[in-house]
Amino acid sequence: MQPSERPTVDAAPWVGAVTRVELTVTDADTAQALGSGDVPVLATPRVLALAEAATVGATASRLPPGFTTVGTRIELEHRGATPIGGRVVAEARLAKTDGRKLVFEILVKEGGRVVAEGRVERVIVERARFLAKAMEDRS
Repeated sequence: MQPSERPTVDAAPWVGAVTRVELTVTDADTAQALGSGDVPVLATPRVLALAEAATVGATASRLPPGFTTVGTRIELEHRGATPIGGRVVAEARLAKTDGRKLVFEILVKEGGRVVAEGRVERVIVERARFLAKAMEDRS
């Protein structure tokens, strides 16, 4: 199949789609547990994983079979600490598309307080082709 013959996905109609993912912070989510610090509060890597989960959720049900998205760029400002037992909500809004590239705005809140915000970029790929290329690159 020639590159111009590959199936494409038009994500432009999805702009504005919003998905929320919630987390109640446990010991396993802390900087101490994840090795990103020595305090028992929500770890930045866990905030990032939560934000990415929200972006995946925003597209998962919209993609045709055989397609997925992969993360390519992340900008995250972790602005406030959330202790064990705190409940955070990560919201991902698809802000724009550019061909296969999807740009999400991320907002993470604990109650009314913003604890993190940023941007996540993902790219739409054909799952089988992407995995084949990943294995080929190992050779």
